[in-house]
Amino acid sequence: MSGTLNEVTVLVTGASRGLGRAMAVGLLEAGARVALASTGPGKPLEKTLELCAAVAPNSRFTVVHGDLRRADEAEAIAAQAEATLGPVDVLVNNAAIPNQGENEPFWRIDPQDWLRISHTNTDAVFFMSRALGARMVARGRGKIINVGTSDRTMVRGRFTPYGPSKAFVEACTRAWSQELVGTGVTINVLSPGGAIDTAADVSGVASPGKNFLPATVMVSPLLWLASAASDEVNGQRFFANLWNEALPLEDRIAAARQSGAELPRIM
Repeated sequence: MSGTLNEVTVLVTGASRGLGRAMAVGLLEAGARVALASTGPGKPLEKTLELCAAVAPNSRFTVVHGDLRRADEAEAIAAQAEATLGPVDVLVNNAAIPNQGENEPFWRIDPQDWLRISHTNTDAVFFMSRALGARMVARGRGKIINVGTSDRTMVRGRFTPYGPSKAFVEACTRAWSQELVGTGVTINVLSPGGAIDTAADVSGVASPGKNFLPATVMVSPLLWLASAASDEVNGQRFFANLWNEALPLEDRIAAARQSGAELPRIM
């Protein structure tokens, strides 16, 4: 799908590693301009920039630093990205922190861990969607793509606060999609569909002995969601591992789409 996103500007949060890195590189390969949102410099970000430079000129990507959990900094990130690359057409809300260490029952969770994870996984989505969503609505066009997780993870025991925080993202997507009807802006969820092998975040080659998905599994459905071909799709959720490039496009979409009619149920 090389070149399918020419003249499209995308902001990817959590772009320094894992899914964010793979999606940023894939978007650049498809011709997009990409703003990589990161909390700060470091070796992971340096690696991402090396990979980006290998597939696109420096004029097509930039780094924007800031704390996505703060409304003022989210606004500054949006403004900086647009000042450098032009109006942002697509926001990919990818930044998230998983549970750290051994998963505990909720009554044993460290309050600081709760705040750090839940604020990143919920506030960052809201503040970045608010900052760029307002600009998109004013222009009458735009797309917000929220990175989700499986139903099981959202309601799995000992997966708090990560699981419930991703359920928040799903709920917001469904609610906000109704508010966006008629604005020219859409919002959807794209989930990997399984555990990700971050060691294979760009190469696509999984680590030996691991039954994980490579982060590159997100790229093909993301390119479709970011393109004009998905302009009429709103309030839907898709699983990247079910996207089959061997199928005609309509069949790919149908296979990857998951019903959003019901909330996840505890099995």
